[in-house]
Amino acid sequence: MKTRILGKSGYVLSEIGLGCWQLGGDFGQIEEDRAQAILAAADEAGINFWDTADVYGAGLSESRLGAFCKTHPRSRVIATKVGRNGELYPDGYTKAKVKASLQASAERLGVESLDLAQLHCVPTDVLMAGDLLAWMEDFQQEGLIRALGVSVETLAEARFVVAHPSVTAIQTIFNLFRQDHIEQLFPLAETHKVGIIVRLPLASGVLAGKMTARQQFAPEDHRHYNRDGAAFSVGETFSGIPFPKALELVEQLRPFVPDGMSMAQFAMRWILDQPSVTSVITGASRPSQVVENASVSELPPLNPDCHQGLAGFYQQQVSAHIRGPR
Repeated sequence: MKTRILGKSGYVLSEIGLGCWQLGGDFGQIEEDRAQAILAAADEAGINFWDTADVYGAGLSESRLGAFCKTHPRSRVIATKVGRNGELYPDGYTKAKVKASLQASAERLGVESLDLAQLHCVPTDVLMAGDLLAWMEDFQQEGLIRALGVSVETLAEARFVVAHPSVTAIQTIFNLFRQDHIEQLFPLAETHKVGIIVRLPLASGVLAGKMTARQQFAPEDHRHYNRDGAAFSVGETFSGIPFPKALELVEQLRPFVPDGMSMAQFAMRWILDQPSVTSVITGASRPSQVVENASVSELPPLNPDCHQGLAGFYQQQVSAHIRGPR
């Protein structure tokens, strides 16, 4: 597993990270034994960066990580998020309540200081008001958090926070269906020494190339209830592409995939070929998926002609179909 430095933090992260939303049961129930096996597989594969949030299973994901780390001590960077629980979102933000939420996360994770605390897709007007960022700086000075990041839904939000002197990481949606970051964000991130953490690298799984028009999702899975943005930002599900169109686009991508790579590996390798990216958060519902995801770090870069073709594919075939703000 290769590693990269996260912005100004000094943290050395595995190029492939483990997304832990699914460990909260928000995609369908994952029994305890399987959750622990997924975490063990991440350790075995050299994945030292795990990403969770207080709202994943109402704290269950954090609790599972905390319990595992207590019995399996090892050097890891565990990131969590704050700002989307019912006490805060969308307009209940106070300094005391944000601090209490972070303290509760630290307790569930079994730590005194959070490695990386990220604002969790808070409303744009709340983010740009600046109070939350100032409070997070105070919590950092107090020692409750070590490093500050922001998880965003749009490029406008990312461009707003990238120059903030205390922000060391931006977590954002970036994949073959969302390529605008290359020109609009990454040069700024490099200038300000801000690491890019990529979420939804497979556009909610559709870029793995295994879904069909008959695909069924559990009622509690956002790919069922948020397919058209009924619950939260439409861009968080299939990267804002209507599901039937996303399936069509995946078929158009298949000729680009080099021999010996799966579609999922290809999609993630393209992301890692971007030098501004620090780590790619990949979810896994089985240990075998962890192993396949981790293998992408050792794959060779895609050739320049492939990158050029994929840029043209995005502009000509994908961009016009993205719903919601980018």
